[in-house]
Amino acid sequence: MPALAEDTKAEIQRAYSAWLAARGFRARRGQREMVAHIARTLSDDTVRITAVEAGTGTGKTAAYCIAAIPVARALGKTIVISTATVALQEQVVLRDLPDLKTSSGMEFDFALAKGRGRYVCLKRLDDSLKNTGQRELALVDTPAPEAGAVYEAMLNRFGMGEWNGELDAWADGVEPEVWQAVTTDHRGCTNRRCAYLAQCPFFKARGALEGTEVIVANHDLVLADLSLGGGVVLPEPEDCIYIIDEAHHLPDKTQNHFSVRARLRGTLSWLDQINATIGTLTQRFERPADLVSIAANLVETGAEVAEALSEMGEALDGLTFEARDEDLFTHRFRLGCVGQDIRQRAHAAQQPMVRVELALDRVIELLEAVSSGDLNWPNAHEADDWLGPVGQQQSRAGAVVALLQDYMNAPGSEAEEIPPGSLHARWANRYGDDVELVSAPIQTGALLQEALWSRCFAAVCTSATLTAVGSWQRFTEQAGFHEAVRCIRIPSPFDYPRIAELHVPDMRSDPRDFDAHSQEVAALLPDLLAQERSALVLFTSWRQMRRVGSLLPEALSERLLVQGDGSKQALLDAHRARIDAGERSYLIGLASFAEGVDLPDDYCRHVIIVKIPFAVPDDPIDQAMAEWAEHRGRNAFYEISVPDAALKLVQACGRLIRHEGDHGRITMLDRRIVTQRYGELLLRSLPPYRRSVRAPVSQHVAE
Repeated sequence: MPALAEDTKAEIQRAYSAWLAARGFRARRGQREMVAHIARTLSDDTVRITAVEAGTGTGKTAAYCIAAIPVARALGKTIVISTATVALQEQVVLRDLPDLKTSSGMEFDFALAKGRGRYVCLKRLDDSLKNTGQRELALVDTPAPEAGAVYEAMLNRFGMGEWNGELDAWADGVEPEVWQAVTTDHRGCTNRRCAYLAQCPFFKARGALEGTEVIVANHDLVLADLSLGGGVVLPEPEDCIYIIDEAHHLPDKTQNHFSVRARLRGTLSWLDQINATIGTLTQRFERPADLVSIAANLVETGAEVAEALSEMGEALDGLTFEARDEDLFTHRFRLGCVGQDIRQRAHAAQQPMVRVELALDRVIELLEAVSSGDLNWPNAHEADDWLGPVGQQQSRAGAVVALLQDYMNAPGSEAEEIPPGSLHARWANRYGDDVELVSAPIQTGALLQEALWSRCFAAVCTSATLTAVGSWQRFTEQAGFHEAVRCIRIPSPFDYPRIAELHVPDMRSDPRDFDAHSQEVAALLPDLLAQERSALVLFTSWRQMRRVGSLLPEALSERLLVQGDGSKQALLDAHRARIDAGERSYLIGLASFAEGVDLPDDYCRHVIIVKIPFAVPDDPIDQAMAEWAEHRGRNAFYEISVPDAALKLVQACGRLIRHEGDHGRITMLDRRIVTQRYGELLLRSLPPYRRSVRAPVSQHVAE
């Protein structure tokens, strides 16, 4: 590996020393190691991609910034810091980077980047409030009275400069369906032709990114930009050094982003809406020949799609669906093979659906020509009003085409050869009288390799949890890393044996016996919670959380703050307020409370984990992944289920100790961690807590 340029190395050393001195910190061995490793990797002329597992307390944000910013400036590259959530984005932008800039002496500028859907579309907001004939034209839905009041407030506050148009800056909160009506995507945006361009919150934010040295994005935005070819919202990947923080989320985010789905009956209803919209549009422009022809063809083509989808629905009726809850029934296609019949019907529907997409493309081209003055139609001033709604229809058509194309190219039988990197989970969900077809990629690594790693100038993946059961295999496989990528582990500086205890009580019930385990957990919780003034109790299912809650004494229930009784932030705020007031308070939640929740010191002295966080047994993607592994002779339980559970368990336990002076205890109410063979692997994945185990460790029961 080539050495760092001496002047760059000196700048990094000065910045690190200045930051330590300004904060009154002592240099930590792990943090120094992380700084040096990242700086050397980014300066390499061969492989400039690395994964760094940095234990809690390492100070990884400061480490990767101090290492990367001088290197990026020397190379003329842009740093894109990508976090897992918008909340983490804002923490980096509002707290970490300003502190670093002030304390380190480094000169750099930075900006926050969010997707278009996080900003209000002023055109759609205005349309939603106009009392004009546009509602009759099906351009916008008539807002409910409560939504109308929200829109009025948004427009007023924006006009007075009290709101910047960002969803995350709207302090009052807004329901998702209310927000969706006043935002848009790239298809629904008229871009430079929009009358509101000068005021547009999205374009103002995007303009602020030009020439910025450090851009803070999130995984969803990075993936969206890459799926559009790169360089659309963020700079070109070839000019970027990506720092993927909380990188253990990247494979799941990639899987969600590249999944496709469509409902059959919902698509049929939507086709009727297209015909109505294009028919009305044709009338508004006084029936120009091009639009008349398109409208007539859409009616005919839509009928072809409807017939093919109806036949597909009949074929799906013959499948066996298993209940997943009261309203959802699922059929999963083994090894992603949908069968010849469904594949042929998908092909029959896909061809006319492509023609629908192309027809809507053509309508957009005509509207753009009218808007620019290249076509002289009556009522030309309305062209921009129609571009957004037609663009959204075209975007939905593209999504349906993608789903149908996936199913028509799916294996018809298990004997068919599947190209490397193209394994998919496919299933059908039945909701009442409608059926939804879904396809999700299993091999996210192939997608990331093609879209990101093969194109970016350099990348750093970091998190406190990248390895599982002592191995990098699960992460590197999901992320698509090859052998040359450098992976290092930096342990936490915390003295875990001194400050934290892991307790496993001797329980009679097996967690796989729902009723017995729920009753025993309910019986143990009052005494366990009484040990500390604050606690976080983590369940793996809504069903058990509700069941245990119903069995607890009323006096205890008054001290509980339970997920679902309010927003996550509201519950956390209420919990902190109770503790600050000297009261007792206990948070009860699921997976979303097991990660990204910062409750230091008295805010959380006890973490109680009800069950080992194995994946939900009926999740179609997890089932498909296990099926493929076993089909290839691998042990799905030990290669997938146990590593994934280990990572989630480490995250859950990590809610306890937030800094070196913190302390507390963890109680595990799942005896399998000491009675099953895989329990030893899970325990080895955890930090070296002081242990208090009251179950027979030598006892091993068959999995």
